[in-house]
Amino acid sequence: MDPQDLANLAHLRRARDLIDREYARPLDVPTMARRALMSPAHFSRQFRAAYGETPYNYLMTRRIERAMALLRAGLGVTDACMVVGSTSLGSFSSRFTELVGETPSAYRSREHHAVTAMPACVAKVDTRPRPEARGETSRAGFEKRSRPRPPSVAA
Repeated sequence: MDPQDLANLAHLRRARDLIDREYARPLDVPTMARRALMSPAHFSRQFRAAYGETPYNYLMTRRIERAMALLRAGLGVTDACMVVGSTSLGSFSSRFTELVGETPSAYRSREHHAVTAMPACVAKVDTRPRPEARGETSRAGFEKRSRPRPPSVAA
């Protein structure tokens, strides 16, 4: 790695730290790119190359991860949605289901005794939504699962 690559990684870390810290605020790619001192398109490409997912997917993963903790603590689905910065309950529920594999209500109603017995740092890693649940390919080697195509309609 040359000095420029190291500098880019430092700038990308600043943007990732912004997402981790301010996930509940309305964040868009241009705002994140400004923190990384890059243009939005270059930032998106560099972020994906460095972290294996787009900045928006990283932000949504953080939000869903925080929502999971709030739901385990007994907060309602609507309240968790608003606390983590989502403005649409429908979009939040769809994204939650896509990442976690079950609806927020089902997740909330399920028992989480094992997670509460773990140290917080272990629970955070163990309950983090994984890229393979989204059907994406990451630089870490997860396989991409393609959606089945709908049958074509013959005229």
